[in-house]
Amino acid sequence: MLTNTKAKLQPWTVCFSAALFFFFEFIQVNMFNTITPDLMQAFQIQALETSHLSAGYFYANVILLFFAGMILDRVSTKKIIIFAMLLIVGSTIWFACTHSFWQALICHMVTGAAGAFCLLSCVRLAARWFPPKRMALVVGLIVTFAMTGGMVAQTPFTVAVDHWGWRVTLLMDALLGAAMLLIIVLVVKDFPKGAEFKMDQHRKQLQGLGFWKSLKLVALNSQNWLAGVYTSLMNLPIFVLGALWGGLYLIQIRHLTRLQASYIASWLFLGTLVGSPIIGWLSDRLTRRRLPMLVGAVLSLLLMSWLLLARQLSFVQLSSLFFLLGFITSTQILSYPLIAESNPDFLVGSAEGLAGTLIMSGGFAQTLFAILMSWGWDHQIINQVPIYSNQNYYHALVIMPVGFVIAFLAAYKLRETQAQSVVLSPSLRALAKQSSTEFL
Repeated sequence: MLTNTKAKLQPWTVCFSAALFFFFEFIQVNMFNTITPDLMQAFQIQALETSHLSAGYFYANVILLFFAGMILDRVSTKKIIIFAMLLIVGSTIWFACTHSFWQALICHMVTGAAGAFCLLSCVRLAARWFPPKRMALVVGLIVTFAMTGGMVAQTPFTVAVDHWGWRVTLLMDALLGAAMLLIIVLVVKDFPKGAEFKMDQHRKQLQGLGFWKSLKLVALNSQNWLAGVYTSLMNLPIFVLGALWGGLYLIQIRHLTRLQASYIASWLFLGTLVGSPIIGWLSDRLTRRRLPMLVGAVLSLLLMSWLLLARQLSFVQLSSLFFLLGFITSTQILSYPLIAESNPDFLVGSAEGLAGTLIMSGGFAQTLFAILMSWGWDHQIINQVPIYSNQNYYHALVIMPVGFVIAFLAAYKLRETQAQSVVLSPSLRALAKQSSTEFL
């Protein structure tokens, strides 16, 4: 009886211990929303330089993401997670101690490079430990767990920074990461007991297929591109409002205090935290991926239009709006099971890596946001913090409704998988048959 219970719980303990990596990484991505004014003062920088500092994460992340997927198909997932966590903890300590803008940028880029593996490694483990019919729910719960990291980077981080300062807070953050690393070392396993033969088969299939053939199969599968574009654009509220500019926008345009702004930003992550497992469960229940993705894009467009056009919004209305925006945009998590279902098992890492490259490219919206916001700026600065007008923010925020329209079009072009492993389109199936491998 005890053995059966342990066997049932092990997939969850393995995947959620690995998800500590994703959780910790999400703190590093989103902490800038809290400490932006402190960084502007510490490094004497303005909006564009701040956006480059934050986007340094995405520069490195995007460059490595596709290769991260291919590495995960070939190397121990556990070893990769451990190495990446060591890099992140070390770079966080360095960031906390440096007084150089360029050293801080390098630190954040190292964090971004290591973070290329965070979600992909979790999806890779989930695909090994759970059946396809449960993938949307499992990925939804993993994303939910990560979103709590985004919430930690808001109000709790703000309170800690106000009390101890941003440098000491980052050192405490690194200590938390070290504790999580210990749990990962003790609990995470690459695959279930008895699956060694299947994993060995996958490695042989990859060797037989060859690097360029596997790359071609992944790159020619339109599902990977469309799903990646969809999730990238649906993540814009997290990338822009949650990770960097939301706090400053709420303080300068909605006239909230720093602590109030952190509360509002937390509702965005709470919405995604609640929405991800619910939408994942609903998608599994309906055995549909494409329909919820289409509905999510339309509703997100309506919510963002409300934020843009409403001149006066109360604290409660802003909280509700950010929560709903996080809830609805969590349809982005459906891309991950859809991609897993649209590719052979041994190419899932590579396919998720390609999509992940597109997804994290959305982080460049931070820099685009800063450029658009700087147009027409009157160069007003108070206490070394630039002050932007309502019109400046309006010009920059327009990128989100435009993004949601494109996301809808991408989802419309997707093929429905019906929560089953459909593997490849007929044309790619024909291409794969030219190989000597036997994965069809």
